[in-house]
Parts: sequence; structure tokens; C-alpha cells
Amino acid sequence: MASGGHSTMAVTHHQQQEVGLVGCEIVSSVLGQLETTITPENDLEGRLPEGAKNELKKLRDNLQEIRDVLADAEQKQGKEKPLRSWLNKLKITCYDLEDALDEWNIAVSKMQVPGADLNAFIRRKEKVCFMLPSSCICFNGVSIHGDFARKIKELSEIIDDINKDKKKFSLKDIGRSDEKIESVSSSFDDVSEICFRENEKKRLVGKLCESDVKRKHPHIISVVGPKGVGKTTLAQFAYNDNMVISYFDKRIWVRVSDPFDELKIAKSIINALKWVVFNVVEIGSLLQWISLSVVGKKCLLVLDGMSVEDYKKWEPFYRCLKNGLPGTKILITTRKETIAPMVESKDVVHVEKLRGEGCLMLLKHLAFFDRSPEDWVEDIGEKIADKCKGLPFAVKIIGSLLRFKNTKEQWQRILGSYSTI
Repeated sequence: MASGGHSTMAVTHHQQQEVGLVGCEIVSSVLGQLETTITPENDLEGRLPEGAKNELKKLRDNLQEIRDVLADAEQKQGKEKPLRSWLNKLKITCYDLEDALDEWNIAVSKMQVPGADLNAFIRRKEKVCFMLPSSCICFNGVSIHGDFARKIKELSEIIDDINKDKKKFSLKDIGRSDEKIESVSSSFDDVSEICFRENEKKRLVGKLCESDVKRKHPHIISVVGPKGVGKTTLAQFAYNDNMVISYFDKRIWVRVSDPFDELKIAKSIINALKWVVFNVVEIGSLLQWISLSVVGKKCLLVLDGMSVEDYKKWEPFYRCLKNGLPGTKILITTRKETIAPMVESKDVVHVEKLRGEGCLMLLKHLAFFDRSPEDWVEDIGEKIADKCKGLPFAVKIIGSLLRFKNTKEQWQRILGSYSTI
């Protein structure tokens, strides 16, 4: 990612050129990775630096314009030396961009795996600091956010110049650059993952739709598991299940901040209930509005990412749903085993890590989707999947990355990046 990154990737570039990853192919590959990286749903918890998001979108737009004329450029390059230089500059820059995106996604994936040795991953870098969601591991006080943003800005400026320079060659769109840009959206990721969670999903849907007219207070269900194991994905699929949609009059999804912000949560609930409350900033008044809004309704409130262990902060939200009809439920997702007893939840769904075979199947499904894997994938893929430690979120990031890696050498390079975990 830093300036030294290009020299460390020289062998990889040579290997890529040997297998013919040039012109339209390398640009399409990078465009696919860009689409995957900047999809809002995939930018979980805002892990991308804001400045880098804008530059990545600019890169995408420029590369799409360049790709439209690449077929013509490659046909004409034999007769025009300046055009060959233009294409060469484009390819080198795309390789550098691919390296930067690879390193970013590998770093994010590693942060999901407990015990990952990040020191070894950045050993060739002099000063790097990994500052990712819910984690902050610093090396000499420099943020990888800043390092990545600077590199992307530098590459974006180069690609912008390349795009402008194409006008010198009177290139035409001759219709060959029609490769489909494939990105792995979060919905595709999640559908793939939920195939391995079918039993947990059925169990959770059953609990949510369980009718108990004798129960006077909201029924609390907890989904518990470690970071990256798929708690939110499981809860989302249950939340959007047709049986659940039909069962409840109102469904409310709130992402809980850390630290616990009562005012923000109350406003989110009111917004979901389609109420507009002006100039109310007192938590008691907001909770009263919620209490009145659920009268005569069977409600589902999801508090995703609950971490507060202070009963006094949690209890008012429980109390304000008591006016809901019997069958009202509160679903909590949390990493902390202590939350369920604190909220007096007797129904607990433990989300386990994927077993080895499940990890490999998910990885291959994401990496190949509608294509048949090569023979060598099984062995390398199994080793990569093993490094993800059964965590679907890590598998999804790497599976999305591998979807644009078509050679054994590229897969081995990704495996090499994980060799220290």
C-alpha cells in the first residue's frame, strides 16, 4: 500500500502478465473489486475512510470510461508507441490499485480473527496502525486508514490523468468491453451464509412467532456469539421472514451504539414507528411517545449489537413496550454472554462458528458463484478457509476478494498473507 508496496509486488505482476491478465481483463478485475469494496452494505460499521470512499468512486467512474475504449486501444497499440506507453501506465497503475485493495481487505478480514498476528502481516512496512471497527492496534502511531486513503488518492490522481490522456488517441468504443462487472453484494453474501444457518433460522423464527396470550410482558430473545460469527445476518433473515412479517403489526430494527445512547435509540424507535416528534430532547418524553405508539399493537423490537450491562439504561425500553399486545417480542444480538441474564432473557440462541467444511463451501460459493472451481482450489481454499477460524464475516471478505483472482498463483499469494495467523 505504501510506496514500497510496488516493488514487493513485482513478482506477482510478472506472474499476472505471464497468464495474460492484461488490458480489459485487469481493468475489469479491478472494477469488480472496487464495486465490492464500495458497496454501502459491504462497508460494515464504516470501516472505509471517508476520503477513500470518494476517491474509490472516482476511480470506478474513470476506469469505466477507460474500459469502454480499451479494445480499440489494444488493436491500435502496435502502430502507435505513445499508445503502448499509455496502456502500460494503465496496467501498472491497475496492478498497484489491485495490491492496495487486496491489502486493505486482507487487513479487515484478519481483524475479525481472534489472535491474528498483525505484526507479521505488516513486517515489511515501517510504520502502520490498524484502526478498524471495535479494534485499535497501533504500530508507531500511524493509521492504516490514513495510509490506505493516501495511496488511493495517489492512484486516483494517476488514473484521472490516464483517463484524460486517452483523448489524445481518438479511441472509440467498438463494443468489445462488455464484460460483466461482478460484485459480491451483502445480500448475496448473506444468502450464501444463511444456507449454513437454516436450523438456527427456523429455530429463531419459531421463537419470534410463538404465540403466548398469557404472557403480559414482552418476551425477550437473545442471539449470542463472538464477533464475526453471523449474529446480525441470522437476525436479519428472521426479521425479514414472511412468517415474522405477518405475525407482527410493527417491526423495529435499531443498531445499538457503543456507548449506549438512550436518546439516539429512542429517536430511532420513534422514526421506525412513523412518528414525527419535533423539539423533544428529553428521554422520558420520547419513551412516553413510544409507549403510546405501541398500544394495541404486536411489536418486534430488535436491538442489534447490545453491549450495555447497566440494567437501568436497558429497563426503560423494556418497560415502554409493555403496552403492546401479547406476543410482543424484543430480540437482542450481542457478543457478551452476560447480557442475556442482565435483561432476564431465558430464550438464548447461541450462534456457533462454521465448521471446516462449511467454511470451505461458503468460500468456494462466494469465490466462484456460477463458475466451476479449478482442481487446485480445493487444497488452497481449504487452507485459506481454515485461517478464517469459522467466522463467516472473515470468509465473506476473502471470498469476495478471491472472486477476482483466477490463477493458482494469486490464490497462493492470498494464502501467504494469512500464513502468520
